[in-house]
Amino acid sequence: MARNEEKAQSMLNRFISLKAEEKKKPKERRPYLASECRDLAEADKWRQQIMREIGRKVAEIQNEGLGEHRLRDLNDEINKLIREKSHWERRIVELGGPNYTKHSAKMTDLEGNIVDVPNPSGRGPGYRYFGAAKKLPGVRELFEKPPELPKRRTRYDIYKRINASYYGYRDDEDGVLERVEGPAEAQIRKEAVEEWRRMEEIRKEAKKAVKSGEVVSVGVMKEVLFEGEEDVVEEERREMEKEKKEKEREFVVHVPLPDEKEIEKMVLEKKKMELLKKYATEELLEEQKEAKTMLNIQR
Repeated sequence: MARNEEKAQSMLNRFISLKAEEKKKPKERRPYLASECRDLAEADKWRQQIMREIGRKVAEIQNEGLGEHRLRDLNDEINKLIREKSHWERRIVELGGPNYTKHSAKMTDLEGNIVDVPNPSGRGPGYRYFGAAKKLPGVRELFEKPPELPKRRTRYDIYKRINASYYGYRDDEDGVLERVEGPAEAQIRKEAVEEWRRMEEIRKEAKKAVKSGEVVSVGVMKEVLFEGEEDVVEEERREMEKEKKEKEREFVVHVPLPDEKEIEKMVLEKKKMELLKKYATEELLEEQKEAKTMLNIQR
């Protein structure tokens, strides 16, 4: 009894479902070209349908166990649907609807960073990779960041590193320079003291020789005069020059000197030439010079 009821119930369910399908409109197919659609609501409906298909395929492509070929096919299908969606979005804008492209999602890399992949044709987004397709061989390298090149230092960075050590002001803080320069400094000091003592002995001998009237040797005099510190020799030289000047005879001029009239005449001629140079032109001076030459005037 229960079995017959189940059969009837099953037949009734089939009958009801058939009647419901008869009442439904025939399933419409999405137009191949978005430009064929003339209704804004229809265009928005087809866009929503494409969005649902993209969502299903993106969820499916997350499975890494599908295999390389299936993942590549799914990624191609998703990119095809995205291009179709962009066509419908442009058509919606043409029909006066909202612009959905302003809030479109960006592609991200394996770390979740947004990656902008432009289309070489310049129309719409470029080819994108989703889910497990990003880890395929040959694709992973596209998302790897190129190694950063060493940044070239600017003049400001170079000057920023310059401090007192650069100019050598801290060379003696470690004590190395003091240990190296110590023996050399002692040797130079010793040589300087010996040179000073030798020069003192030369000065003493020179003083004794001058006081006693003896002739000092040429080598000793050269050393004393080279130093420029021997006062006795300097005084002797000054006395000799003074005696030489006193013995000089008066200089007698054998050339006749001009008298006062000739001097006044020369001054007057000089003033005339200055006035001519100041007020006369070069052409006038040349003509005057030629006239004097022709008349044989020598003044």
